[in-house]
Amino acid sequence: MSSESTALKPAALSRPPLNAIAPHLRARFDPVFVRYHEAYAVGRLHTHQVPITDFRANPRKYITSFGKAIADAPNVGRISDIECPVDNGKNRIKIRVYEPKEGAFKDEGKGRPVFVNYHGGGWVFGDIDTDTEHCKRIVNGTGAVVFDVEYRCSPEYPFPVPVEDAWDGLLHVVKTQAQPFHLDTSRVAVGGPSAGGHLSAVVAQRARDAGIPLVLQQLHVPVCDMDQFDEQGRIKEDAPYESYREMYETVPLSGERMEYFARHFLGVPRAKGTYNNPAVSPIHAPSLANLAPALVVTAEMDPLRDEGYEYYKKLKAAGNDAEYYMMPGMPHTAAILDDICAEGQKWNGMVISSLKKAYGLS
Repeated sequence: MSSESTALKPAALSRPPLNAIAPHLRARFDPVFVRYHEAYAVGRLHTHQVPITDFRANPRKYITSFGKAIADAPNVGRISDIECPVDNGKNRIKIRVYEPKEGAFKDEGKGRPVFVNYHGGGWVFGDIDTDTEHCKRIVNGTGAVVFDVEYRCSPEYPFPVPVEDAWDGLLHVVKTQAQPFHLDTSRVAVGGPSAGGHLSAVVAQRARDAGIPLVLQQLHVPVCDMDQFDEQGRIKEDAPYESYREMYETVPLSGERMEYFARHFLGVPRAKGTYNNPAVSPIHAPSLANLAPALVVTAEMDPLRDEGYEYYKKLKAAGNDAEYYMMPGMPHTAAILDDICAEGQKWNGMVISSLKKAYGLS
């Protein structure tokens, strides 16, 4: 074969596969996560990489499940749906209610504790089915009645709709559901991951201001500071958190994906009044005093890591009871990897133990 024909052979492509782990980050990830990510996620479109209309038409087509990464929780006593009025009663959203099996827990006549859950998904993805196993696990581990709020998502419902729905959900549970579900409204906790952690933090601040006592806010990999995004939804060059620069190319929540969420949640150009607004960035609330006790958990390989830690420090500095844990080697989605990663299993244990303590059960 001539040298000329050899020269015509195409050069090997050097571009990495779609959504591959960046080489400079690979060794820092939990090796079990790396194995599953490379088996199930590399080469597939992530949810933010397809038109939102395509995702809405067939969500399951674009959700990466890592085989079986979410541990099944035992069945509960009853699962039902209730409606919650929003928009001053003009519309309704759904709340799914998970109750323990009859006789499984003693309430000593004072009613059952309450957990209000907000799913994650960047205010764009996720629905009332997202946290099914998580909600069942809380019921079985604590005897609480869990209310999973299906807040409306962006971009169809941008800020402030998800925030107002989250707040209306808590109010509806506390003010109208105590008798139907035999609740002890002096033992109410809120929690969620990512955008759900953001909503939980905002709801906890509003509950304080409204005189509604909460016994715990569980903030898992929470979004705490959206002021680091400019009017076009881009991360500012002078963003105060090193983890955004360090983990811009991480998986599955990259800096690019967070910019996508910022654009969909806050609009482009960014909606007026969304800077220095505690409903958008709870870390910038005028006061963080007298808030519910907090469990703040971050992930080492997550761009949100540093803002979560800063929020924890501010909570402590304001005199609140707060605990912090960073999951080493774990991505943003650690909570849904509880069937394959030890840190996800550890998170499950922290969820239950912190709630039992808050409910006075331990």
